[in-house]
Amino acid sequence: MPERRKFSRVMYRAPAILKQGELEWHAQVLDLSLKGVLLSRPENWQADPEHNAFLLVFYLHDSDVELDMDCILVNNCENYLHLYIDHIDIDSVSHLKRLVELNVGNDELLHRELAQLTDHMADPKS
Repeated sequence: MPERRKFSRVMYRAPAILKQGELEWHAQVLDLSLKGVLLSRPENWQADPEHNAFLLVFYLHDSDVELDMDCILVNNCENYLHLYIDHIDIDSVSHLKRLVELNVGNDELLHRELAQLTDHMADPKS
C-alpha cells in the first residue's frame, strides 16, 4: 500500500487533555505532524459518536507553552486515537512548526511540507 502521508511525523511524548463539549479525557501525545496527532486512547474513552470534533491541549516539555488545536477524530483504534488538526491558532502553530523543525532535521523537507500545508489551507478540499 503506498504511503499517503504528506507530512513527516515526529515522535513526541507529552501528557494531553482531549475535550469534547463538557467531556474531558487525559491522554498521551505519541507523535505529531503539522496536520495530525497520534494519542494514546484514554482508559475511560466514551466520546459522543455523533460528533468527531475535539479540542486538544498539551504543553511543551519543561515550559509553560501551551498548544491548543481543534481536531477531528479520523481513526479510533483499540489503543490509539488518530486526530486531524482542523484549526490551530498562530502561536500554537509557530511552536508546532519549531518542534517539527527541530525533530525532522531536514530544512528542505520542512519547507516542502510547509508549502503543502499552506497550499492545503488555501484549498482545503485537496
